[in-house]
Amino acid sequence: MLNTLYSKYKPYYSDNLRLALPIVVSQLGHTLAHLADSVIVGHFAGTIQLAAVSLVNSLFMLILVLGMGLAYGLTPLIAQENGRKNYDECGKLLSNSLIINFFISLLLYGFVHLGTLLVIDHIGQAPEVVAYAKPYLGLLGFSIIPLMIFQTFKQFAEGLGFTKQAMFVSIWGNVINIVLGVVFVKGMFGITPMGVKGVGLSTLIDRTVMAIVMSIYVMRSPVFKVYVKQFKISFFDKVRAFKIVKIGAPVALQYSFEISAFSGAAILIGTIGAIEQAAHQVAINLASITYMMASGIASAATIKTGNNFGKNNFKDLRQSAIASYHVIILFMTITALFFVLANNLLPFLYTEDNAVISIAAQLLIIAGFFQLFDGTQVVGLGVLRGIGDVNIPTVITFIAYWIIGIPLGYFLGIKLEMGVNGIWYGLTFGLLTASILLFIRFQTKTRVLLSTISG
Repeated sequence: MLNTLYSKYKPYYSDNLRLALPIVVSQLGHTLAHLADSVIVGHFAGTIQLAAVSLVNSLFMLILVLGMGLAYGLTPLIAQENGRKNYDECGKLLSNSLIINFFISLLLYGFVHLGTLLVIDHIGQAPEVVAYAKPYLGLLGFSIIPLMIFQTFKQFAEGLGFTKQAMFVSIWGNVINIVLGVVFVKGMFGITPMGVKGVGLSTLIDRTVMAIVMSIYVMRSPVFKVYVKQFKISFFDKVRAFKIVKIGAPVALQYSFEISAFSGAAILIGTIGAIEQAAHQVAINLASITYMMASGIASAATIKTGNNFGKNNFKDLRQSAIASYHVIILFMTITALFFVLANNLLPFLYTEDNAVISIAAQLLIIAGFFQLFDGTQVVGLGVLRGIGDVNIPTVITFIAYWIIGIPLGYFLGIKLEMGVNGIWYGLTFGLLTASILLFIRFQTKTRVLLSTISG
């Protein structure tokens, strides 16, 4: 049976993985930037400043995914137009996306500067943690501007199937981030030790360099010449802008519902204690690495789905999507086993505090269980985006995380006094709910598309 299944989907496995692997590395870049921040601060600045990183990342990730979600509205549209060989339209969509994303980045920075930095004093966090968190959050907030420019050109290139370029830019960007982070935090070469503020500055520099390099590459590379003929930095069209936002806004909400649930969980955990919050940061950082890898596979599924949708090739669309489900189930099963078997060792990457390590080890066992649900739900979202189905999946994510996940986590963790473990159980059940409902949605939508051929 397995041999028959493998033979049937083998061509789709190889196509999807060839497209997905560079995206996985590129997607990892965003998470690895935060992982590097956590590792550097945990080893060179101590537990209190590591808790500050946890608090800031919890707040900033919501801002980050709102921006990334809006930028993502470009990818399925580019994939569909490329499938129709409508190359001029690709350049016009890029123009509109760049203008939209630049102004959105200014709004998001304003939200961080005028909103989040004021709210952070009033959410029940330890004062010493907040004191370290503020300057770090300010620098991360400003970095959203170059990051959104980078995302525009990245999503454009990936929508056309060129996925390796952003991967290389992300790799070198992370090298810069790590090197500068150590120098700034530790205070090397005559620089005064900056503590947690140093990793904020290194991230800002890293993202600025990435934006410059990616934009120059897309505009000057011969492979994109036919696609950017109609690109004009001042070109703005309401119809095209609406098409981008119509997909991007629900995607941003999908991301924000999930990430805000984890941010809400971090804030709940912060009311328990700084040690628990630091342990949560360790475990969630490791889990977010595998999530971003799954997100890369989901992005490839979006591109392949969008291409097949543009060609009206619905049979390949469905089989390619099912192959993506197979890949993610296998991958997340392996990572789940790794988390469970290495749960006592992995926290040492971040800290030497035994109290933090003990709690983080317990959380990694729970993380092992929700890996599978996290992977399948993000692939489901990716496939549905490729066919332009974003509204119902947005409702599903809201129900899964904010009607089920967070309330259940609060009940188990706070009311039943199960602590940080109880909050994570709630999140796990929310992911399970999203995974099941999105799979049902995928089955329904693709069977309807297939019926249009037979009919």
